[in-house]
Amino acid sequence: MVKICVIFGQGVPDKKILVIDPGHGGVDSGAIGVYGVREKDVDLSVAREVLRWNHTLLDGKYDIYLTRYTDTLVSLGNRSGLAKALHADVFVSLHCNHAENSEAKGMEVYVHNSQNRWKESLELGLSILVEAVDNLGIHDRGVKTANFQVLRENIHCDSVSVLVELAFLSQQDEAGYLSKGRNIRAIALAILLGIDKFKNLEP
Repeated sequence: MVKICVIFGQGVPDKKILVIDPGHGGVDSGAIGVYGVREKDVDLSVAREVLRWNHTLLDGKYDIYLTRYTDTLVSLGNRSGLAKALHADVFVSLHCNHAENSEAKGMEVYVHNSQNRWKESLELGLSILVEAVDNLGIHDRGVKTANFQVLRENIHCDSVSVLVELAFLSQQDEAGYLSKGRNIRAIALAILLGIDKFKNLEP
């Protein structure tokens, strides 16, 4: 099939480029929740599992880059700058929520309403939420707009950009859930499948 494409001048389709941004890192732990679960650790663990699932389940379907691969602090500007430099098709920033109300729970996704592709970002956010809500039973807090820097600085990029608040570290059950490796793998899979089912990434 590859040979046929080349013969007819179509070439081999380029892989879509995804940038996964594990929030915080290094001296910036982010939120610290019940059981001492740290946001920066959860974010990085989920991002690494997205990478792994891409290779093991999707046979490397996407070119995926992380904004950090270790426990280091990367500036917000450099995070969005990587997506711009790579001409990323999708930018997903991973975070965990925290609230004074210990009963607050669930996943929510943010987009920037000034993005060039904010409607597509909204669709991507919904796709990720559907996967998590339907398959993991996590509470759906919806897709919202916010002026987060990593989203704002992607306004002039052509990437579809979302920020995912995975769950609440201040909620006992969710903090406990995020402290287990099998659940980290499940959330990562939901995120990757949500991206994969996003219709704008279809060839």
